Amino acid sequence: MERRTLLMNLSAWMAALACPAQAASSTTPKLTKNKAEWKQLLPANAYAVLFEHGTERAGSSALNAEKRPGTFVCAACHLPLFDAAHKYESGTGWPSFFQYLPDALGTSTDYKLIYPRTEYHCVRCGGHQGHVFDDGPKPTGKRYCNNGVALRFVPQGETPPALRT
Repeated sequence: MERRTLLMNLSAWMAALACPAQAASSTTPKLTKNKAEWKQLLPANAYAVLFEHGTERAGSSALNAEKRPGTFVCAACHLPLFDAAHKYESGTGWPSFFQYLPDALGTSTDYKLIYPRTEYHCVRCGGHQGHVFDDGPKPTGKRYCNNGVALRFVPQGETPPALRT
């Protein structure tokens, strides 16, 4: 790698470090539970993804094949996050969406793979959902690549689970 390229990449990384979180301009009230409370409420795999920033194995979620009209809600607090009409097949092995519901998601910068990625989370409980990329379909060009265990699907016409308090 050329020294100039290395320095440019390093300066971009340092700039991202200086501003790691993007402010969520949400009016959604925050829900605060400690990790022990979430651990009691959730299956182990969902807890690991939502509150320890894990990732489920690609292709393992039954939600990949979900095509019915409805709403995808946060598996932890049940806040509606995505309309099923905004889901598409990305070929990645994770449920993917090109748009989220208003006041549903917040973002931060993740450095787990050395380079910065935009992580998104439920704005209400802070549960990690996945990462957003700029290779999605029109009209947004975004791909919200979600862990299936971080979501629950509510078919259209069914009563959604009550928001956790």
